[in-house]
Amino acid sequence: MHVLITGGAGFLGAALANRLVSQGHHVRVLDDLSAGDRDRLDRRVAFTRGDTRDVPKLWSLLRGVDCVYHLAARVSVPESVLYPVEYNAVNVGGTVALMTAVRDAQVRRVVFTSSGAAYGEQEAQPVPETSPLRPQTPYAVSKMAAEQYILAIGALWGIETCILRIFNAYGPGQPLPPAHAPVIPQLLKQALGGGSLVIYGSGAQTRDFVYVSDVVDALQAAATAEGVNRMVMNIGSGVEVSINELVERIEQVSGRSLHILHSSAESGGVSRLVADIRLAREKLGFRPRVTLEEGLRRVLMEDPQFMR
Repeated sequence: MHVLITGGAGFLGAALANRLVSQGHHVRVLDDLSAGDRDRLDRRVAFTRGDTRDVPKLWSLLRGVDCVYHLAARVSVPESVLYPVEYNAVNVGGTVALMTAVRDAQVRRVVFTSSGAAYGEQEAQPVPETSPLRPQTPYAVSKMAAEQYILAIGALWGIETCILRIFNAYGPGQPLPPAHAPVIPQLLKQALGGGSLVIYGSGAQTRDFVYVSDVVDALQAAATAEGVNRMVMNIGSGVEVSINELVERIEQVSGRSLHILHSSAESGGVSRLVADIRLAREKLGFRPRVTLEEGLRRVLMEDPQFMR
C-alpha cells in the first residue's frame, strides 16, 4: 500500500509508520513536530514537516495514496482545558482540512484515531460503541466533533471511513513531558527516581491500558478490513485497572516502592472506563496480546529513559 500518516512522528504514529515500512509498504508522514520526533522514524519513511491545515501541501502528499491514517492532534486532556481554542483549531480544523484534501485527491479510505475519552462518565461498563457520548473536556469534545466531520464528509463524497476509539495507549517511546505527563511513564519515572507522586482523586478510578503494538495491529487491520465503512470501534485491552492497582503493578515490576500522595485539588477524571472490544474483535480480528504486566516490563527494558 501507499499510505499517509498525519502525526506520524508521534508516539503511535511512528510505531505504525515503522511497522508498515518494515513490511514493504510505502509510507509518507506529515508532522509539525510540535510533539513528534523525526528520529523515531525508520529512514525509509518519507517525512514532511507541516500542518494538517495546509491543504495545498496535503494535495501533493496524497497523490497515489490508498489510505490515510489521521493521527495528528493535540492530545493532552489537562492542556485542552487551558487552551480550548487551539485544540478546536488543530483537532477539528485540521480534520476538516484533511477530509477536504482527501476528497479532492480521491483517496479510498481514511482511518481516524479517536479517543475513549469521548465517552465521559458511563454507568454501563465495559463501554460499547453504542453508548451516548458525554465528553467532559475540550479534548474529548474535539475528538467527537472530528468523528462527525469524518463520517459526514466521507458519506457525502464516497470516502471509506473507519474510526478507532483508542483507550489509554502506552509503551516504549511514550513522551514524558514536564507537565501533564501520561500516567504510566509518570509512575515509572517516580518509581525509579524514588520521588513522591500526586494522584488526583482516590485512585479508585479505573482505566483501560492498551499496549502500543496491539494498537498498531488494529490500525493496520483497519486499512484493508472489509465491511468497516463508517464504523466506530473501541481499541483497548478490555481489562479494567484502577490507578491504585496500576501503582501496585508498577511497584512489582520495577522492584521499587512509590510514595503516593492523594489530592482532591483536581478531579481524577471519570470514575470508570473500560472498552468493550467485541466489535473490533469481530471486524478487525483484534486480539490484544500484551498484558499490563508484560507491557510494563517491556517499557522498562526497551525505553531508554527508563533503562538502568
